[in-house]
Amino acid sequence: MANAHNSSHGHDEANHGSVKSYAIGFILSVILTVIPFGLVMYPTLPKDMTLLIIVAFAVIQIVVHLYYFLHLDGSQAARSSVTSFLFTALVIALLVGLSLWIMFSIHSSMMAK
Repeated sequence: MANAHNSSHGHDEANHGSVKSYAIGFILSVILTVIPFGLVMYPTLPKDMTLLIIVAFAVIQIVVHLYYFLHLDGSQAARSSVTSFLFTALVIALLVGLSLWIMFSIHSSMMAK
């Protein structure tokens, strides 16, 4: 009966993390949120530098979420998940990028007439 239970779940061999892993991810996420929030609430740096720091922290936080919460790493068990994620990210980037390009082209055409 135990074999039937294990075979019905295809993701049993995947790493689902531990309490320590989730705690590290949570603490890093809070730090990566609080620092940009503090920079915006108490502006001490130029706006361009603040924006650059916010974008950098956002990218780092995406990586932290992917690694600690979604368990997308280089292990053999996560290969298909990483491939699916990268394909999804590519499709979304193409949809958003090409939509913006089309809207810009339409706007340019409408303003020229």
